[in-house]
Amino acid sequence: MKLLSPAISRLARFRHWRIEQWISNPIDSQREVLQDLVTHGQYTEFGRKHGLKEIFSIRSFKERIPIQEYDDLKPYIDMLMNSEENVLWNTPVNWFAKSSGTTSDKSKFIPITQESLEDCHFQAAKDVLTLYYNYNNESDLLTGKGLVIGGSHQISQINEEIQYGDLSAVLLQNTPMWANWIRTPELSIALMDEWEGKIEMLAESTIPEDVTSIAGVPTWTMILIKRILEITGKQTLKEVWPNLELYIHGGVSFLPYREQFKKLIGEGCTYLEMYNASEGFFAAQDNPDEEGMLLFLNHGIFYEFMPVEEYGKENPKTIGLKEVKTGENYALVISTNGGLWRYLVGDTIQFTSLYPFRIKVSGRLKQYINAFGEEVIADNADKAITIASQKTGLVVVDYTAAPVYFGDQNKGAHEWLIEFEESPASTDAFAYELDCALKSLNSDYEAKRYKDMALTLPVVHALKNGVFREWLKSKGKLGGQHKVPRLCNDRKYIDEIKILITL
Repeated sequence: MKLLSPAISRLARFRHWRIEQWISNPIDSQREVLQDLVTHGQYTEFGRKHGLKEIFSIRSFKERIPIQEYDDLKPYIDMLMNSEENVLWNTPVNWFAKSSGTTSDKSKFIPITQESLEDCHFQAAKDVLTLYYNYNNESDLLTGKGLVIGGSHQISQINEEIQYGDLSAVLLQNTPMWANWIRTPELSIALMDEWEGKIEMLAESTIPEDVTSIAGVPTWTMILIKRILEITGKQTLKEVWPNLELYIHGGVSFLPYREQFKKLIGEGCTYLEMYNASEGFFAAQDNPDEEGMLLFLNHGIFYEFMPVEEYGKENPKTIGLKEVKTGENYALVISTNGGLWRYLVGDTIQFTSLYPFRIKVSGRLKQYINAFGEEVIADNADKAITIASQKTGLVVVDYTAAPVYFGDQNKGAHEWLIEFEESPASTDAFAYELDCALKSLNSDYEAKRYKDMALTLPVVHALKNGVFREWLKSKGKLGGQHKVPRLCNDRKYIDEIKILITL
């Protein structure tokens, strides 16, 4: 492995010129991607139905194919899972990524083709490494091992040819042999299904290693770090792994976690965000000093951007890179080399810069609170939590919020269930700072709070540590990609959690 690492490092550094090509020619790169997708898709069941063979422009592509959500594609996916070929893509589909989103109890099975593995997920992972080396030219990242905190689903068999698991499990099973030499833990631990036991095994097996990087969702990474510090008696992770230099995170906003991680890891670690989903690897930070992630434009994904106000319309409008603006909320629409066509991912994004195109995830189309016209999105909530934490000195571990509806004796409000690192004697100061922050971030919320006419002060409950974890466990969603929904426009989740508290 020591002999292999310098060669991989040199190769990763050398590849930056390829990234510069699509950064410099974003529109042309996207047109080439779409042309390649249509070429592959024209002789499939989906392609014949929608006339992909007769598509010669982006306009005709949009005219012939309506926006697709999962339920629209499900009949085709069912055909694929029954071993039918040439349904959505013209090469075999032997893998599916099982995804259970934060806004749905139903599992989704996203097709994974060899092209989406090689040209999207793995290619993007290589580009993340190249981008990091370009930022930190003196890095010794590959002299040690990368700790990958993946999902908790075992690979399951549909038939002799087709298997499924969560995305991290699918990627680990298909990772090239050389990559296994530079990561930890061993595959049997990485794919453990029982999450609580997995944390213990992860800690015990990785403490003796020379870990130089960590990749994982913040919530579960934090639990592992705390367990490692308990076992070793150390104050920071840098005392356990002196050569640790990089933490790659994604899945949820890092804002509420940043200060906790700095405290737990110690000085001298770089933090990079990536946007990797079952549907594709979309973006990653190319510069940790700048807000936003570089949108990957040459990885088998053609992007469209739907202004959020178009969602729900019969023929929603989408725009391309030429027309996007910074600071506006767009729903992400993708066509991929995994056989997804004009697929509505469900995430909302904002552009933080143009040329190069950088984005940040601002929330979910179905994860917001707008019970009173306040239009609070997850991005507002994450920033408000961060500000309130800084003002009060309290550390938030996790949270969720939902509306309190008008009643005979009460006005509307937002109810927040929050796990603090240390429960405060009173949540009044935090509720006040949270309210002030939301008013500063969202003019619609501020208007509804005017003189308490529509909304009153937020109702904040401090939960015991572990309540959210128990709720996720009760839903069969403990570990991996599963996370607590930040916001919900009804009280389904919050009432379930409150019942759990009173049991």
